[in-house]
Amino acid sequence: MQLVTRHSSAPFVLASASPRRQELLLQIGITPDLVDPADLDESPKNRELPADYAKRISQEKAAVVAARQAGAFVLAADTVVAVGRRILPKAESEQEARMCLNLLSGRRHRVMTGHVLVTPEGLVRQRLVQTAVRFKRLHASEIEAYIDSGDWRGKAGGYAIQGGAAAFIPAINGSYTNVVGLSLPEVTSLLVGNGF
Repeated sequence: MQLVTRHSSAPFVLASASPRRQELLLQIGITPDLVDPADLDESPKNRELPADYAKRISQEKAAVVAARQAGAFVLAADTVVAVGRRILPKAESEQEARMCLNLLSGRRHRVMTGHVLVTPEGLVRQRLVQTAVRFKRLHASEIEAYIDSGDWRGKAGGYAIQGGAAAFIPAINGSYTNVVGLSLPEVTSLLVGNGF
């Protein structure tokens, strides 16, 4: 189903290698002409707040890719899981994933995605979307079973809401697709509002 009608002949470039973001775009009828990840250092700066981090990284990704893909629509995003002022890592080890899950257990946290669209004319449009997520209290056996699944690997905060971790989340307040990696209402608004 084509929910977003394309009016521009300019190429559409997704500045992300995330298969989840490609799947989300497909839900609204968009297939990128090119997937061109920015591949930059995503380390948080000292005392950088989660919202500022998400905005900065998404801007940097967009700038890097737009410089390589002049005349295209370039969409970049960065998703951050935050507990208070603390930015949780994209879990790369079982130890990191276990730390994240123990920290999230029985608590609310925020998922923020910075969205940046660069138009073919070089205009930059940015939006930050926040979703509140509540985790139930996790038993050690649930954490270990999730670790064994491998579903946490490379995921911000050590979990994927669209996978087995959905069983841990009794409530969210805000955009579900934002937690997956792109707020589809926001992306649609950015694209339609900028001549895509």
